[in-house]
Amino acid sequence: MASALAEPAARALVMAHLKPVREVELDQRAALREAVGYLLRAQRHGTDKGMGSYHLTNGWGASYPETTGYAIPTLIAAAGMLPWDEADKAAVEAAEWLLTIQQADGGWQGGRVGEGRPSIVFNTAQVVRGMLAVHSYTGRTEFLDAAIRAGHWIVSVQDTDGAWRGSNFMGAARVYDTYVDAPLLRLHAFTGEAVLYRAAMRNLAWVLQQQRANGWFSNADNTIRHNDRPITHTIAYTLDGLLECSRITGDDRYAKAAIPAAAALVNDYLITGRIHGRYDAQWRGSEYPIMTGCAQLAIVWTHVAKLTGENRYREAASRMIRFLGAVQQRSAVGPAASRGALTGSFPLWGRYEKFAFPNWGTKYFADALLCAEGHPPAF
Repeated sequence: MASALAEPAARALVMAHLKPVREVELDQRAALREAVGYLLRAQRHGTDKGMGSYHLTNGWGASYPETTGYAIPTLIAAAGMLPWDEADKAAVEAAEWLLTIQQADGGWQGGRVGEGRPSIVFNTAQVVRGMLAVHSYTGRTEFLDAAIRAGHWIVSVQDTDGAWRGSNFMGAARVYDTYVDAPLLRLHAFTGEAVLYRAAMRNLAWVLQQQRANGWFSNADNTIRHNDRPITHTIAYTLDGLLECSRITGDDRYAKAAIPAAAALVNDYLITGRIHGRYDAQWRGSEYPIMTGCAQLAIVWTHVAKLTGENRYREAASRMIRFLGAVQQRSAVGPAASRGALTGSFPLWGRYEKFAFPNWGTKYFADALLCAEGHPPAF
């Protein structure tokens, strides 16, 4: 590790992260093109058509089926807005590759390719997003068929209280499975299969039971050890999923559940000028900011601004996008492979994805830019 970080480009990037970052005026189209460029590079550098992530010490890693799946709608939306045919092509190729690794039970594995992990509910649902997006784009039925198989498997492993445990990461129920419910509801819109709708409704009912009076959710972290102070990445999954389910169903209960948490975070950001990486049950923050969570919160605040008409959400989303634009690797500083990407944390030695440029963080930054331009991904 020491020798890799001693490379001039990596050393220059570390030095840059020692300095405070200021929000900058941002050419959003240019930032989007750079972000999509990183996703395309992540696909090209692998041995398959999935997307890995670049790490300062380890180079390019193996593909993540989960994040490849939900990058597909981003690529399609960005390709239409920029326009950029290569992004469309990459989306279809990613989906075709995902078809080849769908597991016998209908799900997709957790983790990276090559790790031999079983099918995981959350990860599978994110691939369903990609399957539905590319089916809508191409009209090819094999993508919808794969999504249906996956949806049936997700329903089959749901617990009686509406949560998913045994076939989820670390065997624990989590409120951010609202981000599973939304693809199930979208799949229901394609098929009319009531079992998909009922499964989503059962889970949403369970999620609402986990919320405290101040808007904070129990069981929101992607670990068990830190459930008392979940990361913004998974908090934002929860809120974005609730808002998406509200838009799909027309039921405002889910949006109303998301807004108090969005408000607590927007107030902290506007008052202090920063978002922490974790928040406890009293909304007290700790740890360095997580760039993925920051990008997701910009998306959440954009949606809440439209719902409520409150300018503070619009202001916070705009400021956050400018901050992320300042952090995005778009200068000569840093390795060429990382151009267009966000680091896992800021500074890049923070606990979340230390020294790495996770493809999902850059995907959500692209989504935040698309939302700001009025062209959010469809799935």
